[in-house]
Amino acid sequence: MSLLLQADSLSQAAIQVAEDVAAKKELTLMQIIFSGGLVGQIVMVIIFLMLFFAIYLYLERLMAIKAASKMDQNFMTQIRMHLQQGKIDNAKMLCASTNSPVSRLIEKGISRIGKPLNDINIAIENAGKLEVYKLEKNVSMLATISGAGPMTGFLGTVVGMVMAFHEMAQSSSNKIEMSVLAEGIYTAMMTTVFGLVVGIIAYVGYNHLVSITDKVVHMMEVNAVDFLDLLNEPV
Repeated sequence: MSLLLQADSLSQAAIQVAEDVAAKKELTLMQIIFSGGLVGQIVMVIIFLMLFFAIYLYLERLMAIKAASKMDQNFMTQIRMHLQQGKIDNAKMLCASTNSPVSRLIEKGISRIGKPLNDINIAIENAGKLEVYKLEKNVSMLATISGAGPMTGFLGTVVGMVMAFHEMAQSSSNKIEMSVLAEGIYTAMMTTVFGLVVGIIAYVGYNHLVSITDKVVHMMEVNAVDFLDLLNEPV
């Protein structure tokens, strides 16, 4: 009976110790992010601002590019029909009522009908450059953040290490407490961890946006070529 009581008490003690350790770790995790002194706190705030800005840029550009990629499959068929029937005004109205990069390119080309084909081609190319600029607006900021995030985190780590060793140098005691040193290093390394997380998120988001933008640009090029071919068809 006494053995059972002792085993039960040991089990309860072990559970209590585990709970205390878990509570301590949870408290440390909550505090460790902003426990690196003033410089560390400033670096962490900058990193979190980068993270917020990167997520916002990615979602905003993703929705804009997705909207630009939507196009009626019968759009070029209707344009072809209107032009073959000589209804240029109807073709312009169709382009104006369709909100897409392709429709704006075709509208620019239709407005130049009657001029040399080379002038029409140049007008479409210029309109295409403007549409590509709109699609890629602020996307380069993600590339910047993907590089600046880890660098900022590394800066925080270096500053934290310098400050930790400075405190050790200024200590009046000849003995170095390893727990204090380990805590300082751990705090400093947190900036690198979060900086890398921000860099990875921004890098993946940037490459995804570039990929879907290339698809929209390809769609614009294909429809522009179809339009020019339509103008070259014999009447």
